[in-house]
Amino acid sequence: MNIPMGYESLRLIWWLLLTVLIAGFAVMDGFDLGVAGQLLFVARNDDQRRVAVNSIGPVWDGNQVWFVLGGGAVFAAFPLLYAAAFSGLYAAMFLVLLTFIVRPVCIDFRSKVADPRWRATWDTILSIAGLVAALLFGVAVGNLFLGLPFHFTAELRLVYTGGLFGLLQPFALLCGLASVAMLLMHGAAWLLMKTAGDVAERARRVLLVAAGVLILLFAVGGLWLARLDGFAITSALDPSAPSNPFAKQVIRVPGIWLSVYTRHPWAMLAPIIGFMGPLLACLFAWWRQGGISFLCSALGVTGVIFTAALSLFPFLLPSELDPSVSLTLWDASSSQRTLFIMLVAVLVFLPIVVLYTSWVFSVLRGKVTEAYVREHKQTLY
Repeated sequence: MNIPMGYESLRLIWWLLLTVLIAGFAVMDGFDLGVAGQLLFVARNDDQRRVAVNSIGPVWDGNQVWFVLGGGAVFAAFPLLYAAAFSGLYAAMFLVLLTFIVRPVCIDFRSKVADPRWRATWDTILSIAGLVAALLFGVAVGNLFLGLPFHFTAELRLVYTGGLFGLLQPFALLCGLASVAMLLMHGAAWLLMKTAGDVAERARRVLLVAAGVLILLFAVGGLWLARLDGFAITSALDPSAPSNPFAKQVIRVPGIWLSVYTRHPWAMLAPIIGFMGPLLACLFAWWRQGGISFLCSALGVTGVIFTAALSLFPFLLPSELDPSVSLTLWDASSSQRTLFIMLVAVLVFLPIVVLYTSWVFSVLRGKVTEAYVREHKQTLY
């Protein structure tokens, strides 16, 4: 089979696609998690909580497509990354999946019984699940910059020596708190756009506070990263060579994670968007422009994700124990043929996903109000 694209180009395209899919997941499913995380604050009675839940009720399961696409992309395009991440981070992955499992249970079960204690219990579980998932996603990203305790044997068998609590290091926890603030901001922007009355007003206050906290933690994280030991490839590397994690030398260098912004000034666009998105979301939330505020929040989330990806580039999963076997896009990818075939599939199906999602959101446009919930209490969550 004659492949019309070079191996290096395909690897770069798949790195970009993986980043886009992660950003898509953070934007699309992120507001679901954000709404869940702030449910107990923005909604003070059952009608208000039903307003918040029904604002995400018709779309949360469709938003999970981005999570599936991201996991599928890792499995198909970067199998070594998939094996290392899903094996080494098994406990953290299990907790994340547990929060995803209980979310639909909470949404479906809360309205099955009219008892206030029954509904309050499920609402509390739903809120905790949203906050835990947001925290763990940020902690995972923070640990990428610190390096994970794994190495490979000569047979490429992964050996992971860490545990769940070992992931809770100070910098990783800072990233986790930034993730919580980011998704609370995004969820609040969604509620401001999709609801009215007291729920929307409380969500507006959450947005203003969460966006401010995100901006602060994003800045502190950048300053911390500038002093953190990073990873640098010191040996000659052929971007078109077959994947082999042993074919390079890597050393630890202080502050190296931010060197991409001096080598490629255009990369500064990502952190600028990461800062400006929350600022503009606050500004339009102050003017009570929910739709524009949500778009600005989505831009901010995308900017934060791309900032992390560009700072890590070309690393995908650094190793704290043996830096030289750290996984990069040059030595953890599938074959050239596999990447090309998968790229063709993505170019066919990803636009369908985007168009279908756009159509669904267009059909479901409009606000969810307390009056509407009371009028349709037998058919809504």
